[in-house]
Amino acid sequence: MLFAATQYAPYPHWLNSGDNTWQLVSATLVGLMSIPALALLYGGLVQKKWIVNTMIMVFSGFSLTLVVWMCWGYSFAFGLPQAHFGPTGSFWSGFVGKWFTLFAAHSEQMQATSGANTLIPFHFPVATFAYFQFVFAAITPLLFLGGLIGRMKFKAWLLIVPLWITFVYCINAALLWGGGFFAQKGAVDYSGGYVIHLSAGVASFVGAIILGPRLKRDRTTVPSNMMFVAAGAGLLWMGWNGFNGGDPFYAGADAASAVLNTNVATAVGVLTWVLMDMFFSKQKKPTFLGAINGMICGLVAITPSAGWVDGFGAICVGLIASSIVWVAWNYVSKLPPFNKVDDALGVVYTHGFAGLVGGLLVGFLADPSMIEYGSSGVHSYVGNLRFSVSGLFYGGSWHQEWEQFLAALWIIGFTAVGTAVVFYLVKFLLRGLREPDSVLEVGDLAMHDEEAFPAVTFAERVNSLSR
Repeated sequence: MLFAATQYAPYPHWLNSGDNTWQLVSATLVGLMSIPALALLYGGLVQKKWIVNTMIMVFSGFSLTLVVWMCWGYSFAFGLPQAHFGPTGSFWSGFVGKWFTLFAAHSEQMQATSGANTLIPFHFPVATFAYFQFVFAAITPLLFLGGLIGRMKFKAWLLIVPLWITFVYCINAALLWGGGFFAQKGAVDYSGGYVIHLSAGVASFVGAIILGPRLKRDRTTVPSNMMFVAAGAGLLWMGWNGFNGGDPFYAGADAASAVLNTNVATAVGVLTWVLMDMFFSKQKKPTFLGAINGMICGLVAITPSAGWVDGFGAICVGLIASSIVWVAWNYVSKLPPFNKVDDALGVVYTHGFAGLVGGLLVGFLADPSMIEYGSSGVHSYVGNLRFSVSGLFYGGSWHQEWEQFLAALWIIGFTAVGTAVVFYLVKFLLRGLREPDSVLEVGDLAMHDEEAFPAVTFAERVNSLSR
């Protein structure tokens, strides 16, 4: 009888199976945003001759980031204790985490912690937290790849990704997410509007300047496969449920709000861009690629605030961000210095501009009644401790907006300088970043000895029939 009454838990006392499951599912959804979503989206947007090159760069970039993350990246971004290069409370005191690897069994299965640990302990192991944060790290260089495709040496990409993740991404993540200086000052970034999207937009722009433009005829062609674009964009949208829904780190009410707000802002972003195309563009016609741009604007802009704004705030985010980026795409792109830079897929607009707008809107639209941890009532599983963010329209203070502004300045400035250093270093090591024009004329077949849609010859048809 005693044996029958005993309850056995197959996991540590600190582990919550619901939270752990949701984090792993969310991480998988975010991973799908890279492979296959970006491979399909970018592969469909580029010329036919660049599809294989684009896809292999996506898959290799994803793989490189995971190796870096296991060896040192995770600890640099989220490791405890943080490496103190200056007095406590100074900028340098929380600049980067202390180095360790994730090789040992204990380092994967112990309870997760970080410099930005929440009001209550994490309810899952380091392996869960590390993989969740890895997929965020991995998608960032894959996003700025969109500005560089169609002319880069593959060897250069294999060096740029690990260097950029180490010296740019990990530092930005530590400062805003890992309990570093900007986190201590009160700047917030719910799920990566600054750390991921703004930095990707800046890196794309700076990288495109250093890399130089594509061949002239490559800049005037239409997408190779609109169905690829549709499939990739759809996976990206649905994957974003994990992107924003997983970032409270608990399977609670705020995770649900983040998912709903994400989809609301995205829907409004789509409709805003389509309507602006219909009424304000030269052609006065709705376009599918325009709808995709609006979708990305809504997704990116809601990312910094998904669980901190209410439904009305989500509508405002989608409307404002999509409108601003539409203007930038159609008019700012024709002004210096933007008209002199070949950002192949417009990453600086849909990710850079949208990420900046979304991050700044946190300081205006964050609703303190949107509780991320705890509950709005007097009884809460964290006692009376509750966490939310208060924007100007609700709290009457400019403080949050000021901190958002300062963090944005850092991301823009540091990412621009860091990206330039990485690209020029790789350019020096490889004696150039670009393939010769003779290779660029051919594309995939010259670089990889493969084609996405090889032409079937008469001999191949005969052989296939005879088998």
